[in-house]
Amino acid sequence: MSDTKKILVGEDSSVIINLTKSVLAFENYQMKAARNGKQVLDMLDKEDFDLILMDISMPVMDGALCTQEIRKLEDEKKSKIPIIAISGNVHNYTMDELRKFGFDDFIQKPLDFDKVLATVKKHLN
Repeated sequence: MSDTKKILVGEDSSVIINLTKSVLAFENYQMKAARNGKQVLDMLDKEDFDLILMDISMPVMDGALCTQEIRKLEDEKKSKIPIIAISGNVHNYTMDELRKFGFDDFIQKPLDFDKVLATVKKHLN
């Protein structure tokens, strides 16, 4: 079972966290959740993850700032982790702007969980 991929979800909505956890469990992905960007950084400091799903709009530290901080980490494995942006308002940022923040991909809310799984698989394979 050491092949189990670990996914960190940065999201402040309990509903989205629970739905995402259920969907990822179908593929035997392990998931941990953080409620804001600061918690994402704290969790990433303590353990390794294979991918991060990151809400752009979170309290304390938003997903864009958190992603920029992750990209500056000295640990190359952690600084290069695939990070997928999640947002309800795609008109705030273009994909080019999201890439400048350091995101690898984008999923629009409300989440289409088939798309979530497809996007996660694309970045983990």
